[in-house]
Amino acid sequence: MYVSLHIVILRRLILIAILAVLALDTTAQRLPRRRDTLGIRTYLKKPLGEIDFFSHRPDTLSLFFLGDVMSHGAMMKSAFSEYRKSHPEARSDRHECYKYDSFFSRLQNQIASVDVAICNMEFPLAGPPFSGYPSFSGPDSYLDYLEKTGFDVILLANNHILDKGDAGLERTIRVCNDLENRTKARYTGVFSNSEDRDSRYPLIIESRGVRIAILNFTYGTNSGGKKAFPGVNRISRDEIKRAIQRAKERDCDIIIALPHWGNEYQMTHSPYQEELARYMAKEGVDLIVGAHPHVAQDIMRIKTQDKEVPVIYSLGNAVSNQNDLIARLELSLTVKIALHRNGNLEMLPPKPEFLWCTKPGTVDDSYCVVRVKDEAGRKDKWRNPADHDKMMATYQKVKKATNIQ
Repeated sequence: MYVSLHIVILRRLILIAILAVLALDTTAQRLPRRRDTLGIRTYLKKPLGEIDFFSHRPDTLSLFFLGDVMSHGAMMKSAFSEYRKSHPEARSDRHECYKYDSFFSRLQNQIASVDVAICNMEFPLAGPPFSGYPSFSGPDSYLDYLEKTGFDVILLANNHILDKGDAGLERTIRVCNDLENRTKARYTGVFSNSEDRDSRYPLIIESRGVRIAILNFTYGTNSGGKKAFPGVNRISRDEIKRAIQRAKERDCDIIIALPHWGNEYQMTHSPYQEELARYMAKEGVDLIVGAHPHVAQDIMRIKTQDKEVPVIYSLGNAVSNQNDLIARLELSLTVKIALHRNGNLEMLPPKPEFLWCTKPGTVDDSYCVVRVKDEAGRKDKWRNPADHDKMMATYQKVKKATNIQ
């Protein structure tokens, strides 16, 4: 009896193995197995006879990325006007007197539904007087809005973060630290001292039992700090290599690089970007998602000895007041990681999606980011139908230039 039971179990296991091989997606990236996940241990806690092998499916970790969140003067004016509708006594020098609710309202459900959402905040929180381009200082309520929308990680390594000097960066770090203490949102890319730098470069977060290392750095800043601390992560191959090594030593499963790089308004990546991407892939990065050019750039996959690394060179803006049409067409990126019961992780093909940044009076009273696929053919629903035509024409132009479908 025991022998026959063992034979039945063995046959089932063999069948499961065959089905698993047949089900493999050859386009998916196999991530290196850096550690065993808890999944297999949990699975085997049950007596063998109670395990339903055939109904089980792998769990999935979902990541969502947006590009540059800008704070142009016209955007602050609109946010202030929205707040004044219900608070006529509002003052423009008060942080709380700005209402950004419409900015990502059309993406709210998508952002809230993923496990980890990440965006680049391209301005310091230097306090009043608030200012837009070329030397930014946004109100604290903008950061609060990003957190309430569902963003879990705020990237700060960008060329505008030192627009108000060391004092502006110091205040930005204080406000972000306060946000971390009040909520689950984290930040990275800047640091207050050497110990803080080592703890945030890489920033390590955990979701669904998966440890994710996030490396955020910039090509430079428009204004330079006069002190060593506080500081900003800048592109340095030695520092990137050390950060990757720290991620491995800290038992991270996935390493994601989020560089601020590239040539502005160029829809194809530069040789320097590709050279640095190949270096990072060789050193062990699993995914590269860039920002800074303010437009979407092409996508490629870099083959290494044991995997393929997706490189999304630029997502473009997330929300802005830029007038150049190609700067209003942007990308979001969704990445799913399958968590298999044998402890392996599997990165499914990243899914970019085109977005369009509408301005006040187009689909809403204020700025509003929409999905192109949702709005295509709904011209009659727009307050400004001509802007719909601009969106569709720009969409075709950028698709052709970047070869992103």
